[in-house]
Amino acid sequence: MRKAQITRETAETDISVDLGIDGEGSYDNETGVGFFDHMLDQFARHSLIDMTVRCKGDLHIDDHHTVEDVGITIGQALTQALGDKRGIHRYGSCLLPMDDALVRAALDLSGRPYLVWDVDFPTTKIGTFDTELVREFFQALSTHGGITLHVEALHGLNSHHIAEAAFKAVARALRDAVETDPRKADTVPSTKGAL
Repeated sequence: MRKAQITRETAETDISVDLGIDGEGSYDNETGVGFFDHMLDQFARHSLIDMTVRCKGDLHIDDHHTVEDVGITIGQALTQALGDKRGIHRYGSCLLPMDDALVRAALDLSGRPYLVWDVDFPTTKIGTFDTELVREFFQALSTHGGITLHVEALHGLNSHHIAEAAFKAVARALRDAVETDPRKADTVPSTKGAL
């Protein structure tokens, strides 16, 4: 199995991520931010990546450092677990409906991080969670996972639904991208020979 364990400790957060790409989507995530834990659970479940996240962050300030640094650490774990990316499909996409929300995600595990984010939320909060932190998570994931990532909300009235649809859409796209291509299982999916 393609696995990684990453720890990250700064003055703002203390994080451990245990990740298994060839999993069943099991999860055990505790960051101290309830809505974010719910999103991470969805991300694991729909990507079929087994994931355990522990984070102790400076929540007395706000949730920003916790969300961003977890994104960094998961991105680093994905990079480590994928190794040279030999045999993967590399690309993935998903058009995901969730009630009123419709989100499209497309990604390339290119090693060239780039985020295109076209997602608007009708509210600034989901409970106590700042909706702007959804983008911060995906920016960190893209940068440290070496992922070209496009996320676009085509419709949505409810901020919770839009955020959850974004996490699920990216997860489903990632699930496709990391799968082994049986026709090219021993080849890096690039004419350059490296990603």
